[in-house]
Amino acid sequence: MASPLDRRQTLQGLGALGVGVSTGLACVRNPREATTMAPLETHPPAPSSMPAIFAAHGAPILLDDAVWMSELAAWAAAMPRPRAVLMISAHWEARPATLGATVPVPLVYDFYGFPEPYYRTQYASPGAPGLAARTRELLDLRAIPWTDDPRRGLDHGAYVPLVAMYPAADVPVLQLSLPALEPKLLFDLGRALAPLRREGVLIFGSGFLTHNMRYAFQPGVPTWAKEFDAWAAEALGRLDVEALLDFEHRAPAARTALPTWEHYAPVLVTAGAVADERPAAKFPITGFWMDGAFTRRSVQFG
Repeated sequence: MASPLDRRQTLQGLGALGVGVSTGLACVRNPREATTMAPLETHPPAPSSMPAIFAAHGAPILLDDAVWMSELAAWAAAMPRPRAVLMISAHWEARPATLGATVPVPLVYDFYGFPEPYYRTQYASPGAPGLAARTRELLDLRAIPWTDDPRRGLDHGAYVPLVAMYPAADVPVLQLSLPALEPKLLFDLGRALAPLRREGVLIFGSGFLTHNMRYAFQPGVPTWAKEFDAWAAEALGRLDVEALLDFEHRAPAARTALPTWEHYAPVLVTAGAVADERPAAKFPITGFWMDGAFTRRSVQFG
């Protein structure tokens, strides 16, 4: 686990991601050492269906944000413990839908310019070959093409939230790619995967509902970010599928909030996974990262 960053290291790492930062950038709040947060062990009884979730995942420096890490840990503890996790991250687009490694392989450190300790983060979760086999069956039933990439490990959009939520790395994890940035296709992918919820699998979308790197970490929450976040809360709260799919035209400031929308895409998979049952939505984590333009809004259905 990385040690807390100083301000210079934070700026250097974010700059390497193409972030336009101002001299007034606030530091990561409440940095912590890896030993300060104990895992929360108590989980409620397993329901007939697991929830499906979408989490804002932050950058690798989230690992040093004690508040956000604690919120993710508490969220996981409040949910039933999953038999396995099916992860759909904003950071893996591959056509057709591609299943990642089913045995432990190295993580994908898909970032550069960060302090060296971030490249030593480990998350050796068990593989999920049984989940992979079942996922292939479900995709075949809907005639959704798929392939395997047995050497592809978890990227930071996958492992960063998992480090907080299941720190013992004892829950099997399978990552599935985004097959294309096509709203209906992603929604239908989620619908195809929905039966996994009744089999103890946590369907987990990981991204950001607002993601404009031009505004990243500049102090102050822009009006457009607040408006898009409020729209997303309403659309997700009532599971307005038409609005969520047509977000580019229906959401306020959509082009500013999401100049590219791969970070929004996983929420459409999550929505598809619950579209038939329509369980209640709740928002375990809200607010804006570093009081800037990136909403931390995360949603749980069921």
